[in-house]
Amino acid sequence: MYRYTKMKDLTEPKGPLAAKLRQRKFELLRRYNIPDDLLPGSLALTHTRCGKPTCRCASGEGHPGWSLTFMVEGEKRVERIPTEWVEGVRRRVEAGREFKQAVAEVLAANAQLLALRRKQRGR
Repeated sequence: MYRYTKMKDLTEPKGPLAAKLRQRKFELLRRYNIPDDLLPGSLALTHTRCGKPTCRCASGEGHPGWSLTFMVEGEKRVERIPTEWVEGVRRRVEAGREFKQAVAEVLAANAQLLALRRKQRGR
């Protein structure tokens, strides 16, 4: 599995929604033994124009910026990512993708084993 490190420069969000999300997260982590800092989605470098007619972006490629795109409760979310966080976020997204794929493979194997068990039982 891909190695990743926790991002030390992030402060935890505060408030009742953050507390509720953390409580549910840790409940699931304890129940399913999930690594605690994986991220969903994809990290992308985009270029935007600021709109100032005299800026170099008006005739060029635009200002570079990183964003993380992911789904929450069926809705697409896009969060801007500071440049200094990019490598840490990239590792966490890759590790999240690998974990998700591993879980999908386990579930598929379980379904196939169930089907085989049913066929073998019928003999």
